[in-house]
Amino acid sequence: MNEKILIVDDQFGIRILLNEVLQKEGYQTFQAANGIQALEIVDQHSPDLVLLDMKIPGMDGIEILKRMKQKDDGIRVIIMTAYGELDMIQEAKDLGALTHFAKPFDIDDIRRAVKQYIPA
Repeated sequence: MNEKILIVDDQFGIRILLNEVLQKEGYQTFQAANGIQALEIVDQHSPDLVLLDMKIPGMDGIEILKRMKQKDDGIRVIIMTAYGELDMIQEAKDLGALTHFAKPFDIDDIRRAVKQYIPA
């Protein structure tokens, strides 16, 4: 399995947790703490799926999602948010996000969603 997953979250602990779980599942993972790093990884590695936090200092998740879609309209993105901001979730889905998870999330739910949305 060579599918690549990009984890974008400013919280180190969440990146490490998702990284560990997804590597155990056999995925190649990349991590970004901010939008600039995330966009560089998209350019260099063309991930099959992105797990994107919406609340990131600097460039927020909506802006990151817009820029990713400009680079690759077919990029698959699952958003994560600790906030119940329905308008932000809706805007992300309108921009092409596949689904969303509220933090704290159940790691098994994330694992299932990744398997569901990774291109076969």
